[in-house]
Amino acid sequence: MQHPAMPKNIAAAAILAAAMASAAASLAPQARAEGNASKEPMELRRIMQELGRNMQAAADGISREEWVRVAEIAPRIAEHPQPPLGEKKRLLGFVGSEAGRFRRFDQQTHQAAKSLEQAARRGDGEAVIAAFASVQNACLACHQSFRKPFLEHFYGQR
Repeated sequence: MQHPAMPKNIAAAAILAAAMASAAASLAPQARAEGNASKEPMELRRIMQELGRNMQAAADGISREEWVRVAEIAPRIAEHPQPPLGEKKRLLGFVGSEAGRFRRFDQQTHQAAKSLEQAARRGDGEAVIAAFASVQNACLACHQSFRKPFLEHFYGQR
């Protein structure tokens, strides 16, 4: 049963977050050694999995209107770790002329997560949901643009 004062968008945001986190976790499945594929999973995989867990935790906090918890989680999304320099060079080398676009998606995620933190600190539920949606939209746009080519190139998955 939904709390009468809880906006209906919170439940939708929680469902969408769970779906996005599941998608993020699938970014780099068990690596296979073929062609450009690596035997070892990239650090990006661990980063994406951690982001997925943080997005799920944020969605849970939003669904419970636990703004302090959301405000504590948002910086983990905004300031997520970066891959090591060598891996970052491989990634940026692969995206080539699309490197600026790739970086913009990361900056959009950073900014939206900062907005999420600020809204949560104010206890502004509607702004929290809007900021969370912006984080998810940035993640989705990046994944739709880069996930499949990354998986094919770095993991040999088709």
